Order: sequence, then structure tokens, then C-alpha cells
Amino acid sequence: MKASEYKNTLKFENEQYPETVWFDARQAPIKIYGLYKATEGKRFVRMPEPIAEATSDGVRDMNLYPAGGRMTFATDSPYIMVHAVEPTIYIMPHMARSGNSGFDAYIDDGKMQTYCGTFFPNVRESQPYFSSINSKTNYGKMKNFVVNFPLYEHLDSVYIGVAPDAEFVAYDGAYTDDLPIVYYGSSITQGGCVSRPGLAYEGYISRRFRRDFINLGFSGSGKAEDTIVDYMAGLEMSVFVCDYDHNAPNPEYLEATHHKMYKKIRASHPDTPYIMISCPDSDRNPPDADARRDVIKRSYEQALAEGDRNVYFIDGHTLFGDECRDECTVDCTHPNDLGHYRMGKVIGDLIGKIIGA
Repeated sequence: MKASEYKNTLKFENEQYPETVWFDARQAPIKIYGLYKATEGKRFVRMPEPIAEATSDGVRDMNLYPAGGRMTFATDSPYIMVHAVEPTIYIMPHMARSGNSGFDAYIDDGKMQTYCGTFFPNVRESQPYFSSINSKTNYGKMKNFVVNFPLYEHLDSVYIGVAPDAEFVAYDGAYTDDLPIVYYGSSITQGGCVSRPGLAYEGYISRRFRRDFINLGFSGSGKAEDTIVDYMAGLEMSVFVCDYDHNAPNPEYLEATHHKMYKKIRASHPDTPYIMISCPDSDRNPPDADARRDVIKRSYEQALAEGDRNVYFIDGHTLFGDECRDECTVDCTHPNDLGHYRMGKVIGDLIGKIIGA
């Protein structure tokens, strides 16, 4: 169907492509993945706001950052535009604006997703912005797009713009399993500090296995509180990845919460693969990292002793590998693009074995 033939199109003034036809991402034919009831809310969130608010102030705030959100559609338009309404500005010294506030796009040929461009935000302004990528490669042929949402910015609304004479239709073939992988953890899990959203380690794994996912990484606030654990226990999932080591205040807190959370998730999901991971930046403070790793390994061994044969452990020290491991972070803690790639490879290899891919 031609873009100009839809009844739900919009008009926004922009100098680059003034005839652009715009679509609200919350409406068909665009489909959104990874966010909570994205077509119903007034803003994009990752979990119900009352539950986030009841968990902690940090989760309440970070829930408004749509990390892990993706939208899909198909078009033969020679360009794609994004119009994003981001009411705040969150500039961090150690993370590129394209990662925390931008979008990036992949073209999906049915077998693999290939990066094709980034929608860059304004450098200093937080007001709604317009950004475009050129998709003239194979112009005239339909292409399937997967567009990743920002990792660290409030997002009230987002619109996709295409040429008025372009075909614009739904695309729902990006993922092969109806049940998502659920990731829970810290700022690292949320995506800090990659240069664009698709480079967070969950994105690598999603593209590798064509699996949907939900990112419940909450910067500074992944602490396994009862409220959020109860919520996660009620989610449908194909795999659960527990990666909150960094946000536990100390090893004693981790000891008090880690196996407790496992037991609650396992009670609701007796057969779901459960992966436990310790922090990757173990060189920063080896005694503390070792103590935390030992807590998580004991939790894993206890699960095995209790008869669980679908629980797995990854020593975080292995995530960055040996060669140039010191080049894997931006601040001795948060992984950069290389660090997230290596994390995605190690975690992805295990997930591949689990799901038989």
C-alpha cells in the first residue's frame, strides 16, 4: 500500500524532505517489540509504571528509557526519517549521544539483519528532532527494517517518515520465536555505553538467533527487589538472563537476594533456561569481583544440588576475553562497543547451545 493512501498519516514540517508522509510508531503498519503495551500508553516504558514506581525511584526513572525497544516495517522508500519527541536531555560524558538518544536501523533479508544507518539526535538540544538515513541501495525493491530505540532517553513519541509514493507495509518476520529472552540487570544490561543502540549485547544475540527480547536493565537500580522479581516471574519468556551483580551494593546483599530471586523465577518457570552471570570488569577490583562471583557461583551450585538441570553460570571474567581486554570499557566499568560485542559472543554461544541454534 502506498504511504499516501493511508488514513492515519501525519504531516510535520521539515526542510530536508518536505513531502514526507509520517506514521505514528504506535499505529499499524509499524509493529513495536520489547516495550510494555507500546500502542496503549502515553509514553514508551519497559514495564508497568506502578510496578516500576513501587520498586524504587531509580527503576521508576529508568523505566522511561526505552532500551531494547524496536520497531519493524517494510518499504521501498529512498529515504527513512525519524521524528522523535524526547522531552528531556540526558548527556553523559562517557556515552555517545547516538547511543543514549539516537535510533539505528537494520535491513532484514529474512536470514540476517545488516546495519544500514543511524538516526542522530541534536547535539545539544532536547526538543523534538528530525533525522534521516538514505536507503537508495536497491531502490525500488522492498526492504524490511528493524529500528532500535534509544537506550538512555525519555521518549514520548516517535514517528517514521517515508516518501509519499513509496510502499509502506507491516513486517513481522524478524523473530522466529514468540517468547522473548528476558534480561535483568544493571546499566551494562541497559546498554551502557555503546555508540548506537543496536550494539548492546542483547542486540547481537537477537540478530544472531532471530529472537525477540526484553531489556530490564536499570542503570544503578538492578537490585532484585521483591516487587520487580514478582513482576518478572509473571512474564512469558524463552530464556531468563540474570545480570545484576554490579548493582548489588556489596557481596552480602547479593548473597541475600540472588538465590532468592532464582527460586521465585523458577517457581513460575520450572523449565525455562536460567543464566546467571557475574560482572565483566573483574580487573577493576579483583577481591570484590571474586567475592561477588563466588556468591553467584554458589547460587548456581545450590540450584544444581536442588536438581535443576536447566540453570547455567557464566564467570564474568571470561566475557571480555584475554586479548586487549583493557580496551573493552569506556571507564574501567561500562563496556564500549568492543566490550558489548564480546559479551554478546560469550552469552550468545551459551544461548545457542541451550536453544539448539
